[in-house]
Amino acid sequence: MDEMAGTRLSHDLRRVYWEVTAGCNLRCIHCRRTDVLTQGAPEELTTEEAKKLIQDLALMGGPVLVFSGGEPLFRKDILEIAAYARARGLPVAMATNGTLVRKEVACAIKEAGIYYASISLDGAKPATHDAFRGLGNFERALRGFLHLQEVGIKVQINFTVTRGNVHELSEMVQLANSFGACALYLFLLVPVGCGVQIADSQMLSPQEVERWLLWVFEDGKKSSLPIKAICAPHYYRVEKEDGRSAPEDAPLSRKGCLAGIHMCFVSHKGEVFPCGYLPVSAGNVRRKSLQDIWESSQVFDQLRDANLLTGRCGACPYKVLCGGCRARAYYTHGDVLAEEPYCTYPSPTFGSI
Repeated sequence: MDEMAGTRLSHDLRRVYWEVTAGCNLRCIHCRRTDVLTQGAPEELTTEEAKKLIQDLALMGGPVLVFSGGEPLFRKDILEIAAYARARGLPVAMATNGTLVRKEVACAIKEAGIYYASISLDGAKPATHDAFRGLGNFERALRGFLHLQEVGIKVQINFTVTRGNVHELSEMVQLANSFGACALYLFLLVPVGCGVQIADSQMLSPQEVERWLLWVFEDGKKSSLPIKAICAPHYYRVEKEDGRSAPEDAPLSRKGCLAGIHMCFVSHKGEVFPCGYLPVSAGNVRRKSLQDIWESSQVFDQLRDANLLTGRCGACPYKVLCGGCRARAYYTHGDVLAEEPYCTYPSPTFGSI
């Protein structure tokens, strides 16, 4: 096998994140959107177009379909669409801010066939969370969490790591454990949408990122709660450096950045992107089936060849495993194949978080 062929990654589609609506009841300062609406946009995929997308996914092996937004509960036909997807064999999940999930809403979500949900909490304390998402929304989100949990839906907590809340990580682990969350996903802030406006003040430095990743690996692993670093693919390099395995293990497998490799994102207008933070379109499901886009898109093809990465990522022995965050590379360099700007390898600086 030549060098080029040896860096091409397997690309079975495992998860599709669908922005079902641009409407939302909150105005979070780190939202990946800048044009959040007070109601659904007329450009959103219709119910029939949504069902066509679901039919395509069913033919692609039935990946997990995750409803996102905006706030997915802003879409009036969301439960009809969920039930349609479930009837066609798709596992269906929902990413919600939780504030609209009353008891009766949770029951309807469960009845529609949604088995899993994520609730966003960006602080272990009300004041910290509400600084990002608005006054009173910490308590509303927790109530929504409990309502979903009470009807038998598995609920994870999503936490976007910034300079404003990184000091509450240990407390967040305790809170997630006390509420019986099924997992805690720690997202490293990606400067896109509203996040661009707070990047200078809220993005961790590369050295701070290294210390945080080490905390996830060492302290996070002490918890019985599954804790994952998300949008931080260099975590897997930290894990490998611990000596558990070598960089060349599973040479065609990617565990880090999965954008365009094992996941994609569909916008409310039908545009297909590698992920929700990487605004480079691979096509539109209104003009082409998702299966055709997944198999023939030029940007997806590029992302699946680790040999095309440039800069430090291109020279890195962990480029197949990690790949660097393609969205942060694009934000910094305007190039989806450029180096990850928030990685210090090969000379990481560790310390206490």
